[in-house]
Amino acid sequence: MTNNMFSEITPEIVELAKRSYSSSVIPSDLYVKYDVKRGLRDVNGKGVLVGLTNISEICSTKVVNGESVPAEGELFYRGYNVQDLVRGLKPDSHFGFEECTYLLLFGELPTHDQLSQFSALLSDYRSLPTSFVRDIIMKAPSKDMMNTLARSVLTLYSYDDKADDISLPNVLRQCLQLISLFPLLSVYGYQAYRHYHDGASLFIHTPPAELSTAETILHILRPDSSYTPLEAKLLDIALILHMEHGGGNNSTFTNHLVSSSGTDTYSVIAASLGSLKGPKHGGANIKVVKMFQDMKATLKDWTDEEEVGNYLTALLHKEAFDHAGLIYGMGHAVYSLSDPRAVIFRSFVERLSEEKGYEKEFALYALVERLAPKIIARERKIYKGVSPNVDFFSGFVYDMLGLPLELYTPIFAIARIAGWSAHRLEELSHNGKIMRPAYRNICERRSYLPMDER
Repeated sequence: MTNNMFSEITPEIVELAKRSYSSSVIPSDLYVKYDVKRGLRDVNGKGVLVGLTNISEICSTKVVNGESVPAEGELFYRGYNVQDLVRGLKPDSHFGFEECTYLLLFGELPTHDQLSQFSALLSDYRSLPTSFVRDIIMKAPSKDMMNTLARSVLTLYSYDDKADDISLPNVLRQCLQLISLFPLLSVYGYQAYRHYHDGASLFIHTPPAELSTAETILHILRPDSSYTPLEAKLLDIALILHMEHGGGNNSTFTNHLVSSSGTDTYSVIAASLGSLKGPKHGGANIKVVKMFQDMKATLKDWTDEEEVGNYLTALLHKEAFDHAGLIYGMGHAVYSLSDPRAVIFRSFVERLSEEKGYEKEFALYALVERLAPKIIARERKIYKGVSPNVDFFSGFVYDMLGLPLELYTPIFAIARIAGWSAHRLEELSHNGKIMRPAYRNICERRSYLPMDER
């Protein structure tokens, strides 16, 4: 075998892949025949009810005259509207991610003293084992930070004397440590990659104990550790909006699924990270940014509605960008009229674009925001409304903050680890059975043939 054995696709592999595909394709009409909820969703995109939760609620409909009709989206953390949680953060007040993490984990908003003690606990945990950066993060750095993050999480298992103890106090301790360490694992992994692959200078900053999670990210990422209060506040809001989104999203359902097997916390979180990495989930904001990069390079006039509309139509026809037939950042599995996270983000995006000199880019985003739903409705058969989701704006925010593209999805993970932790604790509290959904076999039974007769 050559050194590129892990990346080489030989003609033999191509031929075997064709055989695998031909044996894997299932006629779509069989899903209707057997009433299979493919993707655990019905024909209208509504998720199959598989569990109950106290942690968060996603609302996209309301009852009018006894019928459920689409409504403006709302998101609640432990019964509190996330819009109220964000609105309660005054410009000069404390950061909100730690407060909302406390809420998700313990079910109540903290008092001033409780928040101070909780923040101090997270700060105490924000320290990696001796030589972990040198021996783990610096060795064979991956080009994908989500893989780097997952590897670091799995390696931490070896440093935990009670790694397999799934009692609630121990799991809570593990979760708090991971919540605290995710910024370090993510950013240090990126710094190592930039150093070894791109020849960039290596910066490993130790964050001061008094910093919030948002401030910590900016402090350890930037060479001079500098940032403005507005930058830290906007990143904090981004973390709040991404930290939790119900038990049915792919990575959180993965969390419940793997937790139900009784395995350790590190394996569960690594599995959730694998899910979040996917471009249909946490990696979606990267696709949005790259789509807009291609759009800006292709369009002659960013303000020409006809030209922008033609580009969006070409996207749906698989004639532009990545030829996937998608307008990234548009639509959501649950929301129809609006994604409340995108609505909250939009006002901050506009404000930041004015300060950073990105007015033209924001105008293009606003134009696509207005045109895309109409074009999608014209070109596609849809069962519910289409509106911008949180990924539509989050990548633009990170771009204006000067955050590297490689860290977009890890920042999502830095936020979502709080929700994953709450859901893991909830799943273990139920002490339920291992999850075991059913698949119906449609392959005909055959008689065995000896090799000489095949």
